[in-house]
Amino acid sequence: MVSGVITAENQPSALRQLDDRALFPLDLREGGQAQRGSLGVRRRVGARHLATFYGQFADLLRAGVPVLRGLDLLAKQTTSPLLSEVLREVREDVSGGDSLADSMAKHPQIFTDLQVAMVRAGERGGFLEDVLTRIAHFTERQSELRSKLIGSMIYPCILLTAGTAVVFFVMSFVVPKIRPFLTGGGRELPALTKVVFGFCDVVTNYGLFVFVGVVLLLLALRPYLRSPAGRRLVDRVKLKIPVVGNIVTLVSVCQFCRILGTLLNSGVPMLSALTVSKESAGNVIISDAIGEASENVNRGETLSEPLGQSGLFPSDIVDMLAIAEESNNLENVLIQIADSNEVRTARSIDIAVRILEPLLLMAMAGMVLLIALALLVPILTISKGAGL
Repeated sequence: MVSGVITAENQPSALRQLDDRALFPLDLREGGQAQRGSLGVRRRVGARHLATFYGQFADLLRAGVPVLRGLDLLAKQTTSPLLSEVLREVREDVSGGDSLADSMAKHPQIFTDLQVAMVRAGERGGFLEDVLTRIAHFTERQSELRSKLIGSMIYPCILLTAGTAVVFFVMSFVVPKIRPFLTGGGRELPALTKVVFGFCDVVTNYGLFVFVGVVLLLLALRPYLRSPAGRRLVDRVKLKIPVVGNIVTLVSVCQFCRILGTLLNSGVPMLSALTVSKESAGNVIISDAIGEASENVNRGETLSEPLGQSGLFPSDIVDMLAIAEESNNLENVLIQIADSNEVRTARSIDIAVRILEPLLLMAMAGMVLLIALALLVPILTISKGAGL
């Protein structure tokens, strides 16, 4: 009796492979079901699961456990169904003679080009355990930064959503009930009241059409925004936004420095490391600047000079890169740059969020105050006229 996982295009192809191995199938089931949820939506493995896998895999290899046995153990222990299934397929490919990096490269939705390149360098250089530890550390740091950014934006998003809902509720239900009492008798209304009533008419009469129009516009723009030209435009706008642009730049630069430093520390050649780190920068404009710098390196020149000329990298980071190149210590300095600037980035995010929260509260309070004044001024005018 033989059981395992076989990779094939379809079921007939799998049957032919089994027949070539002189195996008669008793039970043949198609895999890949863990990749989709109950609604058919493609699922991904969380960064925490991946960091845990890499850390535990490194520990097992250091303890003398063979690669195949380690993959077996981790496939059984992980709490992610998708990762468990992928690890079983990776184990099957490795047992068939493929390298670990090539087996991981067959699952790009799980293992990034960066991770595959580092594992390949570790296999060739004989320091796979150290590479897996670096990947675990890197993945953990990236997850922490992403979680901090998302966590910082939760409260402002709740404020914005609640404020928008309150304004539309007032315009849709409260103002229409008060309006007949204020417009009766042919009274002249203040300008602010007319503006509020006009906005109320738009919300009540055309609100649904406006909402559908916005949704259709977003759906129409979606293909363009996903195109290279659209991504370039969006990324350029991100870099130009006050405060946000600096944060986006720092995040991309930190990610580039950490990836490049980690790859160089793992024995990946400079040009290959620049190619992988360029694609992982997260911003097309910054990726283009890194691509131009890699061409400079290919000609035997420095990396720091074209990065400084691009105007995208902060001057202090460019100076540190130049000194690191002169002292032949680029890989360690890149990691130090990423560590120090991630702290700066986290501090900038905290400051931006702290400024954003009172601004949102003031904006919502201002909108509610304008609506209240638009309704109270006519009421006070009517009351004063009745008293006279």
